[in-house]
Parts: sequence; structure tokens; C-alpha cells
Amino acid sequence: MKLNNYELFLPENSEKWLRAGISIPKFDRKALIERTNKNPAWVHFGAGNIFRAYLARACDALIETGEYDLGVIAAEGYDYEIIDMAFIPHDDITILVTLKADGNVEKKAIACITQALKASSAHEDFERLKDIFKTESLQVVSFTITEKGYSLQGPAKDISQEVAYDFENGTEKPRSYMGRIAALLYERYKRFADEKGGGVALLSMDNCSHNGDKLKAAVSAFAEEWERRGLTEKGFSEYVNNPARVSFPWSMIDKITPAPHKDVKKMLEDGGICGMETIVTSKNTHIAPFVNAEEAEYLVIEDSFPNGRPPLEKAGIIFTDRQTVDKAEKMKVCTCLNPLHTALAVFGCLLGYTKISEEMKDADLKKLVEKIGYEEGLPSVTDPVIIDPEKFLEEVINVRLPNPFLPDAPQRIATDTSQKLPIRFGETIKSYKNRDDLNIENLKFIPLVFAAWLRYLMGVDDDGLSIEISPDPLHLYLNSHIRQVKLVGVAAESADDQTETETDFDSTNPIDYRTRIRPILEDASIFGVNLYHAGLGEKVEALFGELIDGRGAVRRTLKKYLYNEKGI
Repeated sequence: MKLNNYELFLPENSEKWLRAGISIPKFDRKALIERTNKNPAWVHFGAGNIFRAYLARACDALIETGEYDLGVIAAEGYDYEIIDMAFIPHDDITILVTLKADGNVEKKAIACITQALKASSAHEDFERLKDIFKTESLQVVSFTITEKGYSLQGPAKDISQEVAYDFENGTEKPRSYMGRIAALLYERYKRFADEKGGGVALLSMDNCSHNGDKLKAAVSAFAEEWERRGLTEKGFSEYVNNPARVSFPWSMIDKITPAPHKDVKKMLEDGGICGMETIVTSKNTHIAPFVNAEEAEYLVIEDSFPNGRPPLEKAGIIFTDRQTVDKAEKMKVCTCLNPLHTALAVFGCLLGYTKISEEMKDADLKKLVEKIGYEEGLPSVTDPVIIDPEKFLEEVINVRLPNPFLPDAPQRIATDTSQKLPIRFGETIKSYKNRDDLNIENLKFIPLVFAAWLRYLMGVDDDGLSIEISPDPLHLYLNSHIRQVKLVGVAAESADDQTETETDFDSTNPIDYRTRIRPILEDASIFGVNLYHAGLGEKVEALFGELIDGRGAVRRTLKKYLYNEKGI
């Protein structure tokens, strides 16, 4: 069997799909597509794994139960090969494989995505997106495009060339991601400028603090700059900044959706399903016609939608006020999950792990995330009430991260770490600075993670072998400071070349590394604070010095501070 509209709904195939363990939709997909094309209500940018595994699944569930009768339109604005290779050949249908911690597996065909578009201003699909943005029915434009998607900066931390081009040239053929979003919103403004309608919610669902504000700041920058230059009609900026017309709700999303795994592919193929190959695009996106994900999921959204919204609360999604979203987001992103993920990512890469679940069998690494979560994180958390922080953390450490059936990798999580640190750790540091009941001098494992990240950026593991650094938008900037720092007494080797030479690194001269890492530690855009002003800079320096002290220094340093309660 092939995963496409014809074979999925062919009556004589229903028994075959059942034997393969795949639940297939019971709704009329052709009618769904027709209704959605005529009255689109929800467009989602970022056609990746979490969209298909969570948001599309939730929409699918509503349609199945008759609570909703429109699909969701997917748009991809970064890696267009995803549309060509993972969506179009399968008529925009995907298979969700839920890998439960108890070993049970659920497989379901998700068929609520009615169209998949390339959000490129150079592609004909952009005209379709313009038409969608002009429709009165449009309610929600949502995003899972990662933290870097909202940035207007380039690799050298200055304004990117694409953004500079768009500022100068306006809405006609924008090149930057946020420029394209602003241009599409301008189409909506022109359509409804003289009317009371035209409300829409731009909903970020990415793992960054106050994500709605980040999206708003980026879109507003374009609206204001274009209007200042006379490239748009006057009033566009006011429209964007009027929450009664355009809202930017905050949200907190949580569901682990690793890259497609070969064991899941084999499981599906053994069930008789063809064409389940993993796709690696030219931009190094790993995607497949299926998505494998954990069972646990949380989505909390600020209920601010000027033109209404789908009834997603009936699919288990929580709608609440902004203050509660903020508490839930800080609880998860800043304390109880994402910081632990980042700690496991950098230490896992340094210590040779390729699976998060295997790391959780390492007593030292398990103890590390317990220290970060229970001892350093939880005291700074404000209880959101809708989710119990301690129970959430317990589930993360004892059920979710150790799940042996969830093939997540530290190398995946290490991607874009520079964009994650200010949220995953910076907010906790600010709490320790600003609250009388917390003492920043008690932090030692968060500084250890910072030092380990710098050690990871050297591209050498704990055995002195070269490792590949996961992509990061600040790679050039970071590498300009780190590249001359060497592992004491050891030249970097590759796994294929076991020869080594002594380096000329002077381990007795701390200037060799302290002066090179200081500009990074001072950078509040990376850590959320200037670490020296926060009282942690020198501590991170000292820890980094220990981590580069020859082969095995990562493990030695980790053990030293895990089991030495006297502190750093």
C-alpha cells in the first residue's frame, strides 16, 4: 500500500490498513478540502514534525468527532523540499506513530491538512497565500519555525542581508521569513482597511519566552519601516499594533517529536506500507511521510483571537489568560524540561551518546538533570496551577526522557543552542538575581552547563576526538572566539585518524582561554544576562578551565561537582 488519498480511502484497502495497525479517517476528505479551500480559517507556518504530530492531530480529532468541519493549511517558509518530498507525494497525508513509554504503539493517518504550500515570494504558492490572507474567514495564522525564525539578525549578529533588502524594497518580493509574513498581513490590511473586519491572530507556538511578543516585534518592525519609507499605505503599522485587529497570543507547547527513526520506518514497511523512506533535504532537514512522537503533550494558549478560532479546547488544548500562559511557559521552558534537554544535549555530545534515553541510564547525567530541575529550577517556579510543576518535572525525569522507545538524540537538541540559552536558563538566573528568597551563589549546575556548551563548541569530545557541531545561527561569531582554545595537551583527532600531537596551549596561562570566552559570557543576548554582572562569569570561566584539562576532563569535572556538596 502507498500513503495517498486514493489508496487510504479505497474500500478494498480498509482491511489492509487495519492489519497494519493504522487508524484511518472516517470523514469525507474531499468535502473537507472543498470547504477549507473556500473558507480557510487556519494556516500554519512550519510544516515539520511537531505541527503534524500535535496541531494537525488535534484538528484531525475535532473533525472526527464532528466538533469542527475545516482543515488546516500548511505552509513551509524555510525548507521547501519538505513540501516536494514529504507532502505532495502523499497528498498531504501523514502517519503519526505514538511511542509510549510502556512499549505500546499507536499509528494513525492524519488527513486534515488540506493543502501544503511553499511560502516563498518567488513561488506561485505565494499568490495562493495572499488570497488566503484576504479571506474574511481566516482566524489563525500559527507558527512552529524555531526561535531563529523570528530573528532579524544575520550570523554576525547584525541585521541580515535579507531583512535589509526587504526594508528597502517593500512588500512585492520579500526574501526574509518575517518580511514575507508582514507582506501577507499587508494584503489583509488592504482588503479590510476601511472595514471593521479583518481580525486575525498570529500565534507563535515556539519554545521561546513570550513568543507572541517576539513575533509581534518582528512583524511590527517591517510594518513601521515600510510605512516610514512610504512603501505601504499609512495605517498599516497601526493595524498591526491594534490587538482588536491583530493579536499575538502567547503560548506554551510541549511534545517531543524526534527525527524519523529507522525502527519506525521498518515497523510501517513490515505492515505493508511503501515509500516510508526518511528524507534528508539539502538544508539537512530530516523528515519522512511519518512522524514518531511521545504520548505526553501540553499546549497552553492565551485566549486572544479577534476573529474567533477553532474549538481546540475540545481536543485537550488549554486556553487561558496571558499571566497563566507566562507561568506555564516559564515552568516548562525555563525549568522543568527544556533546560534539562539542553544539559543532556551538550553533555551527551561530549560523552559520545546518540540517544537521550541512553543518557538517562548514566547515573551522573541523571543526577545532573535532577540537580538542575529539583534543586536549582523548581525554587524559582511560580505555580501556574493548571499544571503541577513538581509532577510535571517528575514525569519528565522518570517517564519521558528515559522512554527507550523514543529515539531522540542530543545532536538534534543541540541545534541552535545559542538561541535557546537566554530562555532556558536566563529567566531562572534573573529570578535568582531579583528575588530575596533565592541566592545566585547557590547556582552551580547551570553554570556548569554553560561551561560545557563552550567546551562542546570546540568540536572535540571527552576522548579528544573531533565531533560535528550541530547547526547554530551564531556559529561564525562563536567560532571566532572559541576556535583557538585547545584541549590541554591533546590535538583534536578524528575517529579515522588516531594520530595526535601535543598542542602549544599553555595550561599555566589562564589568559589563553579566559580572554577568548569572556566576550561570549558578557553577551546578554546569548545568556539573557551579562554573566559577569550576574555574578556567574568567573564561575563559568573556572569550570571551563577544568573541562578543557585534557582527556576525560568532562567526566571528571561532572563527577567532582555532582558529588562534592561544598560547591564551586
